[in-house]
Amino acid sequence: MTALGERVGRVLGPDLQRLIVLIAVCFVDMIGLLMIAPLLTFYALRLGGQASTVGPLFSAFAVAQLLASPIWGRVSDRYGRRPVLLIGLLGSAIAYLIFGFANALWLLFVCRFVQGFGGGTTGVAQAYVADTMAPTQRARALGWLSAATSLGVSIGAVLGSFTHKLWGPRGPGVAAAVLVLINVLFAWKWLPESRVAPSALPNGPAASRTPEAWEVAVLNVARPLWNVIRHPARPVSEVIWVYGIGMLALNALIAVLSLYLQRRFGLNEDTVGPIYFVFSAVGVVMRTWPVGWINERLGEVRTMRLGAVLLGIGLLLMPLPTTRLAFTFCLALAPIGTALLFPATTALVSHRTDRNEYGVQMGAQQTLRGIMAIVGPMGATAAFQYLGPGVPFYLAAGVVAVAAVVAWNVHEARPVATPTA
Repeated sequence: MTALGERVGRVLGPDLQRLIVLIAVCFVDMIGLLMIAPLLTFYALRLGGQASTVGPLFSAFAVAQLLASPIWGRVSDRYGRRPVLLIGLLGSAIAYLIFGFANALWLLFVCRFVQGFGGGTTGVAQAYVADTMAPTQRARALGWLSAATSLGVSIGAVLGSFTHKLWGPRGPGVAAAVLVLINVLFAWKWLPESRVAPSALPNGPAASRTPEAWEVAVLNVARPLWNVIRHPARPVSEVIWVYGIGMLALNALIAVLSLYLQRRFGLNEDTVGPIYFVFSAVGVVMRTWPVGWINERLGEVRTMRLGAVLLGIGLLLMPLPTTRLAFTFCLALAPIGTALLFPATTALVSHRTDRNEYGVQMGAQQTLRGIMAIVGPMGATAAFQYLGPGVPFYLAAGVVAVAAVVAWNVHEARPVATPTA
């Protein structure tokens, strides 16, 4: 590390320094992601797709992420978080290039698969936070990480519309790829490893037989999720379920948002960015200070419950406004709710998990999220096309009501985590 880096490390402390670098890396990665995500719907329709085609496009990302997340979690537990995060960033850059030059609908599906493979490292980034911060500080740190990604969403959405207006359909994909490649170089130089890989320890797991690739894939995808399904009342399982069900509703909202804005208010690639900016800017404001303040006063469990209620109310109100401004006010309830709901549930998962299983349990959490992200977009866009533009919002509100019921059964106490069976 350079002399400047060493001075920064002495001032901030190594843990906080690593967290700041991780936040910066995730922030830039999210800028690239949101430069293209709001435009995906318009590109699909331009290349011959229908409203119901948009759902499978969003779900393609989730399928790849579903397969990648638990594997990345186990690999990061064994070999470290840093190399996995770097591979994920490179995958994102490739996906953006494919998006920029796509001239057929099937290339958009390829883009989403590659992007989902890189996006499977989300749980690894959360495990990095768990490695770095003390248990009492994890919810706040995860809130900061969420704030950085939300700020990236704000900037990325505006940049996506701007680069499309400036350079045409190829502009957002190429610009996002260049940005992420610069981010890879930054992460390579500045992002240190957050833990000692077990493979580097004497007589560690590396000394045993190296499993076949298919064994690793099957065990690391199936076993953590099976434990959540088989033991839903376990302290760690119940909060993973709250997270997963909430993500089902959120992914449904994201999949139909551009469709709804086009149908109801006539927005397009050049004008959709500001709506996404407001959506994410509210999340930034929430995560920078209010989330920590609310969490300290209510505790993680009640914060989680409040988030579920606010998210549900927002979804229920969204189909009602007839003006863009009124819709934006209703939409703002969603990032307020998710800012409270998701960092709190992720922190609760880390509290209920043994330290050497952080990557596995957070991988299981992302696996359940992936399943919900497959079902949510396909169901929401099908409902949009065949039942009406407002129906997906009402269905999502009902789903959040289920998450709220589960959240009310979560106990306030922080039990000692039990090892994964």
